[in-house]
Amino acid sequence: MQAADQESTVRTNGSIGQPITYEKIPTHIYEDSRAASQAVAHEIADLIREKQRDNKPCVLGLATGSSPKTVYAELVRMHREEGLSFRNVVSFNLDEYYPMEPDSIYSYHRFMKEQLFDLVDIPKENYFLPDGTIPPAQIKEHCRAYENMITQAGGLDFQLLGIGGNGHVGFNEPGSLINARTRLIALDHSTRAAAAMEFGGLSQVPRKAITMGIAPIMSAKRIVLLAWGERKAPVLRGAVEGPVTERNPASYLQAHPNVTFVIDERAASELTRMKTPWAVDSVVWDNKMVKKAVTYLSQAMDKPILKLTDKDYNDNGMSDLLAQSGAGYEINIDIFNQLQHTITGWPGGKPDADDTNRPERKNPARKRIILFSPHPDDDIISMGGTFQRLVDQNHEVHVAYQTSGNIAVADDEALRFIDFVVDFNKRFSIENTNITNKIFHDAKEFLKTKKDSEMDTPEVRHVKGLIRRGEAKATCRFVGVPDAQVHFLDLPFYESGTVQKKPLGEEDIVIIEDLIKEIKPHQIYAAGDFADPHGTHKVCWDAIEAAIGRLKHKNFMKDCWVWLYRGAWAEWDIHEIEMAVPMSPDQVLKKRMGIFKHQSQKDGVVFQGDDSREFWQRAEERNQGTAQLYDQLGLAEYEAMEAFVRWRF
Repeated sequence: MQAADQESTVRTNGSIGQPITYEKIPTHIYEDSRAASQAVAHEIADLIREKQRDNKPCVLGLATGSSPKTVYAELVRMHREEGLSFRNVVSFNLDEYYPMEPDSIYSYHRFMKEQLFDLVDIPKENYFLPDGTIPPAQIKEHCRAYENMITQAGGLDFQLLGIGGNGHVGFNEPGSLINARTRLIALDHSTRAAAAMEFGGLSQVPRKAITMGIAPIMSAKRIVLLAWGERKAPVLRGAVEGPVTERNPASYLQAHPNVTFVIDERAASELTRMKTPWAVDSVVWDNKMVKKAVTYLSQAMDKPILKLTDKDYNDNGMSDLLAQSGAGYEINIDIFNQLQHTITGWPGGKPDADDTNRPERKNPARKRIILFSPHPDDDIISMGGTFQRLVDQNHEVHVAYQTSGNIAVADDEALRFIDFVVDFNKRFSIENTNITNKIFHDAKEFLKTKKDSEMDTPEVRHVKGLIRRGEAKATCRFVGVPDAQVHFLDLPFYESGTVQKKPLGEEDIVIIEDLIKEIKPHQIYAAGDFADPHGTHKVCWDAIEAAIGRLKHKNFMKDCWVWLYRGAWAEWDIHEIEMAVPMSPDQVLKKRMGIFKHQSQKDGVVFQGDDSREFWQRAEERNQGTAQLYDQLGLAEYEAMEAFVRWRF
């Protein structure tokens, strides 16, 4: 996808006004993070080669976290397949937690070695990171020395950045000044909450970090900032379009002469040119754009769609829509009807009914369905009401749990269940109790002395996986799915024992492919929520997409429709929704009871993120919010709604 210009024009009452630069930082928007990451990796590779031709070192400032991982993967690929050498590269990383041992599984030293350094030919003496083991009394001198090394290397030729949910770059938290130097900093609560998933809980996240300051970052000759997903959208808009402020440190980059933000469409969703493109330039008024504009206008004016007037359209830069389509009332009726037609209590199609204006086909009356769930609770959290409807309406529903979810089980939960097995065997005089006693003893001793650098033992991981599996089975029994229709895929990419997963592999795709060939579904439901901070949802979707790509020419796939749901992290925008399944108060309560079957994920889950609500609360409030939005637009009022978008292959 070509990057869009940052120069925009503003429309006032439909007329072109003076050119306005809404975006104060050049911003390139790509369809997805993969394409964006490849573009950035190729820019870095070109710079490395240019420096090699000039017989000069290439000094890179590097970032950690999920955002640059695909960039590093592409650089590794170019090294292996295209001969890209890193012999002339000198790198300086932005930050490191403090205190932190370099071999810890949470260490940025270890992250960089696993993601890049150990996979290319960069000399070990050429890469540098802040030292998380430095004694407190030596930190100031260490930070000064770190900056001096950058200066002695000739300065940063290229600085790669991510952006935190609060606008931090590196670990320069809100309140950091533009002249801030490399230093020890106290981490903001939101930063620690966002990292809790990696550390097994908020209490385990370090409270401090050593970070390169804003000043040395700004001294880089070239800066590229990466951002993926809608969770970054609000802070990105502030950095790109808002004022320069210490409350959003990324906004300081507006003053840099050679900076580019490289983001995907979801991260760009709050930018003016994406949220209200008709307000900044001429647009093609296709149905998708009209639906987006009308639903936005209805919300902005706080009016039901059918009460919007021609004046409302004219006053909000949509006069050319009126010129193209006629009176506003006709537009209102059309969009109102389209939204109304998304609502259905029959997500599998209503038998013996006219399906002309329904989101799903009526035939076959009894459909075979695969509900893919990335983790063992995404099915009930994300679409529990629809899940129940499909079962109650007599469809053949298969649930496919793609990963074990074992890393999301707390250590004390694992011990509790092992202890139960020991006592159970003892109480009923079951043979081989020595084996379970040994497992319990070994697990207990391991967890008692477990170090940051250690992964769970295979036995502990298996126990945690069995806990999640048992909870998933309980949910399926609660909904009414037979055991034979519950599939635990345990995709291999997930089974690394840490939050950092292995790349998606051929064996992962084949497992999905074989299941689809076995079931021959008429419907597939899959998670389209790529804001999941684990990143697991996106990898799980990539596996499904790859499998469908291989099977789409099969005859049975011609009758298969794919519906994407969103998880606990976000919801589809109203103009995107193609099927909305309403729920009554009783159905909402039943969904809550289904979520409660996942006891290990209640009352302080391991990966809470920066949202303190439990998953059932997030799901209910999100579903109720969708229903309220339909109501505000002038449609029927329901207690709650689950929303879906159809993916066409």
